[in-house]
Amino acid sequence: MKKHLKLAAYAALLLLLPFATGLALGKTWVRILDFALLYVMLALGLNIVVGFAGLLDLGYVAFFAVGAYCYALLASPHFGLHLPFWMILPIGAFSAGIFGMLLGAPTLRLRGDYLAIVTLGFGEIIRIFLNNLDTPYNVTGGPQGIDLIDPIRLGPVSLNQPPGHAVYSYYFLFLLFALATAFVSTRLQHSRIGRAWAAIREDEIAAEAMGIDTRNVKLLAFAMGASFGGLSGGLFAGFEGFVSPESFTLTESIMILSMVVLGGMGHIRGVVFGALLLAILPEALRYVGPLEQSLFGKIVVDPSGLRMLLFGFSLILVMLLRPAGLWPSPTRKRELLAHGETAKHENTDIYDAGR
Repeated sequence: MKKHLKLAAYAALLLLLPFATGLALGKTWVRILDFALLYVMLALGLNIVVGFAGLLDLGYVAFFAVGAYCYALLASPHFGLHLPFWMILPIGAFSAGIFGMLLGAPTLRLRGDYLAIVTLGFGEIIRIFLNNLDTPYNVTGGPQGIDLIDPIRLGPVSLNQPPGHAVYSYYFLFLLFALATAFVSTRLQHSRIGRAWAAIREDEIAAEAMGIDTRNVKLLAFAMGASFGGLSGGLFAGFEGFVSPESFTLTESIMILSMVVLGGMGHIRGVVFGALLLAILPEALRYVGPLEQSLFGKIVVDPSGLRMLLFGFSLILVMLLRPAGLWPSPTRKRELLAHGETAKHENTDIYDAGR
């Protein structure tokens, strides 16, 4: 009974949140909530690769771009196609999954820094292709991107109508997809595949010795994570009505990875918390400057201009003080504590031997 009451309270909070935010802070902040939910989906997708399987990926934004451009090309005047969104989203997710496998195939034997460099290069290659595929035949629109993208429609109803309430309609759609993504991630984590990912993350050689097909399992991690990225990319294109290569830079990949690390790798609730925090906090910092102006008559320190510096400094503090993240999984927390105790005893033994 208590569990059902808690679920009902959470549901009421999520349903009332956009209306309360709109009344208190304005529709701009409802739009920020919409983007925060997109980041939740992206962070959960990357968490499959980084948190579950332990594979570092610095080019994850490429799959976001694949999904966005699939939607843009199939639902805009660019090619004269106007397919319904329920048909385009699976195509975008499937295409991103294929690209995920293409990324994973040559990196199966790479680890650590080498894997990070290859994935980083893959993300930049995709962005450069999108930026240059406007000649000799205009495929992606080049630096100008693609505009006049069809809004998402549910049957005959466009989510952009009426214009003043579009941000609320998209909020509920994105919330539905974010909850579905979290549900699928939870089911994957506790499945045989999830346990295989955990085994590879802890010790790939031991996992292979125990009979796990590490090649296929790692490829599946890249494909599943990329599919979530493609899904959120399609929703982003329908929401914005415009896509360009500038939306898919390395900074976005690092931001999404930071959400996973900051919240707690491998912990779904922690990743959701990290995504919401890093999506909302930079926007909140924009209001500190005007607040200082009203209080002191001048801006002493403008956090909006220094937000990347503050962002990096906060990440360093978190890694020093809470290396497992702000909301780590109990398993991950125990592993770090055990590792710390082991290292402490080893250092003590070395010191005693030196004496």
